[in-house]
Formats: sequence, structure tokens, C-alpha cells
Amino acid sequence: MTGTLHGIRVVEMGAQGPAPFCAMMLADFGAEVIRVERLGGDPERARKLDSFGRGRRSVAIDVRQPAGRDLVADLIADADVFVEGNRPGVMERLGLGAQECLAVNPGLIYSRMTGWGQHGPLSGVAGHDINYIAMAGALEPIGRSGDDPVPPLSLVGDFGGGGMLLALGICAALVERATSGRGQVVDASCVDGASLLMTVVHHLRSTGRWSGERGTNLFDSGAPFYEVYRTRDDLHVCVGAIEPKFYERLVATLGIAPEDAFPQYDRARWAERKTVFAAAFAERTRDEWCTAFEGAEACFAPVLSPAEAVTHPAHRARDAFVDVDGFPEPAPAPRFGRTPSAARRRPSLGEHTAAMLAGIGRSPAEIETLRTSGVIA
Repeated sequence: MTGTLHGIRVVEMGAQGPAPFCAMMLADFGAEVIRVERLGGDPERARKLDSFGRGRRSVAIDVRQPAGRDLVADLIADADVFVEGNRPGVMERLGLGAQECLAVNPGLIYSRMTGWGQHGPLSGVAGHDINYIAMAGALEPIGRSGDDPVPPLSLVGDFGGGGMLLALGICAALVERATSGRGQVVDASCVDGASLLMTVVHHLRSTGRWSGERGTNLFDSGAPFYEVYRTRDDLHVCVGAIEPKFYERLVATLGIAPEDAFPQYDRARWAERKTVFAAAFAERTRDEWCTAFEGAEACFAPVLSPAEAVTHPAHRARDAFVDVDGFPEPAPAPRFGRTPSAARRRPSLGEHTAAMLAGIGRSPAEIETLRTSGVIA
């Protein structure tokens, strides 16, 4: 194992969505991640369906039983980081809350991932990405003028504002611990993270550069030079020629008359110019436009499907996708020059239970007793 977090041990409570994504990133960075799984089900099926399970060690423990809770507490006692993604209060009811775990291990980074945060009127309410970004003010602006808001997959709340932000918080807390020697709680929520990602929109709005009407602004499909266009073969390309020099090259490559394109920031004519741009892009196929824009420096790109992205020459040249369990997956990011990250295989559910318990001092006889009593699998 290599990586920037080599030597860091993470205990992760099995969950869904942003917390596992965070733990996957830590594993990619070289941390030893031990996931505590629920008992039951087909171990191999669980492995194959686990989107973010790569790079883990898997132990199957029934934490509802006192003996199971004690096993997890022993794992945490020797860990640097604990990651949990349950609703507020769940870990406390199990006897594995922040106060209990920090008492056992004062240097622990106790990391919590929720949708609404640990406190507040919504903290105990069920929700998913679409709900969090809606309340954060991040869903309403996404969409075209006159249309309804469009859910942006589950990228903004769960993974960008949630799991990735939690991973950043954990790394920051580890840096601080190197000076203080003390652990602390890292409290991340999807709604807070989605709000943070909206910083630029709030600033543009407060300075009068963002209208309240969806699809009329610079980055939300309002501008003809920051837009997606359909090509002759019913595929799509996109342009993001914000700066004047890039815009000039875009207009020239499209062969649009200057009177139909300038001045660039005449908002009153954006709608009619978008019609002109759309007509131009509809004259050629996506591949033909890729050839025409090659070397033009006009902030142009083809709109690729996920399958096309995996095989695109630009991504292959950078090894942007790696093989995990026989399937292509995005490579770890960001990249490090001296301590490279790595994407490792997914474990079967409970694959490392016996080995990990032996590592915290349990004898073979104790492990067998725990197994026959249903505490571990």
C-alpha cells in the first residue's frame, strides 16, 4: 500500500451514499479502511452491488449485541478515524457515540455524515440528495428558462457537498491533530456542503449579477456561449467561451457573421443569438465539430455519455479510468507525484472478520464462539 494516508487506520460503519464515498476516497489515498458491515445476505452479491466499496477490509458484526458493540469499540481504540453516516442519535443509542468513542481514544477523528446536520428542526427527518439541495437553494436555479428545476443526478448534495467535503474535513482534522495530539468531531451535512458549493451564485446575486429567473444567467444556460447544442447526428456539444478571446474563436469557427454575435455581453440579444448558434451547430455532426474545433482554443467539448467517457482517447492517455473487479471505474483523484493513490478490489462481506479480530487480540476459540452465537459472520 502507498498513498498520502498510508499508516492511517479508519473504521467505517456500513451505510449508503456519501459516507461510503468519503471512506472510498480515504482508501484510495492509502488509508486502511475497516468497514463494519451488517450480518446477513449474500456476501458476493453485496460486494458486486457496492458502488463505493473498493479498497476496504470488511468485518461483519452485529453491533446491536453488547458483544458486537465491544468489538467495534476495540477496533476504534486502535483507529485514527471513525466514519458513520447514520441519523443523529443512532450511534449514541448503540453506545458508540462521539463522547464514548473519544473517551476510549482521545486522538480519534470522529466523523459524522448526515443530510440535515446533527441538530436543528430537520435533523431527524428522512431525506435524499434532491431534498438537501432543494433546501440549500441549489436545485431551484438549475434548469432552462420557463422550465422546471432539473435534478443534477445526486452529485451536488451527496457526493460533492457531502462525502467529498467530509473527506476534506477528516484530512484537515488529521493535520491539526499532528500539532495538538487531540482528536475531535467532524460534523458534515449534505445541506451545508451544497450551500457551500453555491458560494459563487450567492456572491453574483448579492452584487446584482445574477437574476432571479432560472436559465437567464451566465452559467445556467442563459448565455449562448455557455450552452449545450444539438448536432446534425442528434448528439451534443458544449461551449463555455466566457472570455472575449475564446468567444471570438468560437464565432469564427462556427462561421457566424459578426452582427449576429457581437457585442458578446448584450444580454438583450442572447436568446436570438442562441438560435443562430443552434442553427450553426446543427449543420454538422458531433465528430465533424470536434475536428473543426481541434486547436481552436474556443472552450469547446463533445458531450460524452458515461460509456464514451471511459474509452475516450484523452482519458485513456491519462489513465483516468482503472480496472476494479473487472470493470472500469474512475481513477482516484487528485493525483500525487510522490505518493500515488490506488483503487483496490472490493472485499466480500465479512471477508476479513477473523483476521481483524485476531489483530485486536481475540483468540481462535473466542472468534468461533462469537461466530456460533451470531455476533459475527
